[in-house]
Amino acid sequence: MLLAIDVGNTDIKLGVFAGEELRATWRWATDRARMADEYAAYLGWLLAHHELSFGSIDRVVLSSVVPPLTETFRQLARRYFTLEPLNVTAELRFGIRLAVDNPREVGGDRIANAVAAYRLHGGPAIVVDFGTATNFDVVSKDGAFLGGSFAPGLLTALDGLLARAARLQGFDLVPPGRVIGTNTVACLQSGTIYGYVGLVEGLVARIKEELGSDALVIGTGGLVEVIAAETTAIAVIDRDLTLKGLQVLADMNAS
Repeated sequence: MLLAIDVGNTDIKLGVFAGEELRATWRWATDRARMADEYAAYLGWLLAHHELSFGSIDRVVLSSVVPPLTETFRQLARRYFTLEPLNVTAELRFGIRLAVDNPREVGGDRIANAVAAYRLHGGPAIVVDFGTATNFDVVSKDGAFLGGSFAPGLLTALDGLLARAARLQGFDLVPPGRVIGTNTVACLQSGTIYGYVGLVEGLVARIKEELGSDALVIGTGGLVEVIAAETTAIAVIDRDLTLKGLQVLADMNAS
C-alpha cells in the first residue's frame, strides 16, 4: 500500500491507497514544532483504526511546502516504515510538461493537482485549490502546466482582517442569504463568501479568455464546498485531488 502525504502551511493531508483505490484519508493541523515520533504516534493510531499498520505500507510519497516538516516526514518514513519517501520535485516524471519560467519553484501540491486533473479529466482544466492561498492552476489541452494565479486564502484574509479591526468579531462561515447585510456579522459573511465567489468567477473568466477556450474547473481544498455552493463556475469538486495526484506520481516514478 501507498501512503501519500501532502504537507501544507495550514494542514497536512494523508491518504492510504491500495492500487488506485483511496482506502483512508486524514487531515491534521500543521504544527512545525511537532517531532517525527509525535506525528508517527498519531499516524499509528489512525492506521489501526482502519485495521492497518506501519507494516501495511510499502511506499511513501511526500509533497511538502513547509521545509522544516519535509525532513520531519522523511525521518518518519525512514524510522517507522524503513522506506525512503518519494519527494515530489521538478525532477520527477509527471506525464505533463511544466511550461513555466522556473519549473523548480512549482510546489509539489500544484504539480500533484495538475497531474490528477489531466489524468482524471483531460485538458484544458483549471484547478482552484482553497488553502492557505487560493491557487488557480491551469493545464492545457495537450497536457502542459501553464502556470496560474495566487490569491490570499479565504481564512488567511479573514484572519488578517479580524486581527486589524478591533470592533469586528468572529462569525460562522455560512452565506447570509443576501449580499446587502443589515448587521455586522451579515456584512462580514457577505463580503467574505460572496467576495470570494466573485474572485473565483472573475479569475476563471479571465483565464478562459487567455486560453481562448472553455476549460473544466475543478475545486479542491478544505473550504471548497463553502464557495462552490454559491457559484456555477466550479464544475467538479474533489477534496482528494492532491492525494490522487500524488498516487499517480508515485506510480509513474516507482522505479
